[in-house]
Amino acid sequence: MDWGTFLSQLPIVVIVIVGVPAVLVAYIVGTEYLVRLLPDAFRPRVRPWIWVGPALIFVFGFLILPAILTAKTSLESGAGDFVGLQNYQRQLGDFPTGGAWIAIRNNVYWLILYTLVALGFGLLLAVLFDRVRYETFVKSLIFMPMAISAVALGVIWKFMYWYQPPGVPQTGTVNAILGIFHQDPRIWVQDPSVDNFAIIAAATWGITGFAMVILSAALKGIPADLLEAARVDGAGEITIFRRVIFPLMMPTVVVVGTTLVIFALKAFDVVYVMTGGNFETDVLANRMYKLLFFSGNQGGAAAVAMILLAAVVPVLIFNLRQFRAVEARR
Repeated sequence: MDWGTFLSQLPIVVIVIVGVPAVLVAYIVGTEYLVRLLPDAFRPRVRPWIWVGPALIFVFGFLILPAILTAKTSLESGAGDFVGLQNYQRQLGDFPTGGAWIAIRNNVYWLILYTLVALGFGLLLAVLFDRVRYETFVKSLIFMPMAISAVALGVIWKFMYWYQPPGVPQTGTVNAILGIFHQDPRIWVQDPSVDNFAIIAAATWGITGFAMVILSAALKGIPADLLEAARVDGAGEITIFRRVIFPLMMPTVVVVGTTLVIFALKAFDVVYVMTGGNFETDVLANRMYKLLFFSGNQGGAAAVAMILLAAVVPVLIFNLRQFRAVEARR
């Protein structure tokens, strides 16, 4: 960057560094001064809205308003004319193999396999490595994939699944392992019979550490005296897990499970990097992206977005209720 460009952008840098904190301080001081001018009876009612107000404005501007505009766009043609539910009919009309149905089917695969496998492995690892000498080291290794982006994860696993014809040295790790057992290599990310499961396995590798850490924290919250009392009563480790540990961890298991459900419904980046939605691996978020940016079909993309929103919102509401239930038990 030359000095001319730097000097031309310097005012913007100064505004961001100095102006934004100055506006924040002015808002806090100014609103607090105005609140103190109010009668004592009104201050407790007004002060919370002073702090919550900006957050509500951002939520409305960046979440609620775009959702309303997206719903409006889903009922319009590309020219802006009202067409009713035609965009939804085009996306959902050709059951079971046309329109968005392949993407919906694949999202169901993600919903079931991604959630159950990540949750199951997270719970298993949390229990197996609880209170052992090398717990921190092993859990750090398992959690490490969370430190990389989903795009990087997709690139890594694309090379892990890399295919070479039989008889040629396999550079992909998975096919190289198959070669050790004298099995023919497979085209993991281009074979419709296995590609969805291969992509879900890659994404599960990346998220299992998240589930393990949250569940491990819940496990450590169980009083050790309670477990010792069960052992003194003659209960085995499996019985203790079934009758003591798992019931006490159930609220956290439900919260983690519903969070994984939301992640599964919003799956996009791993699919986009590994296959681009080709070979029958499309998901709703990727279909929405392609309709909008490749086909220029704003109405169809908005319809898919509303379908995805309709699937996510009930799970999100359930998740919030579970959070409140967990907090109420503390």
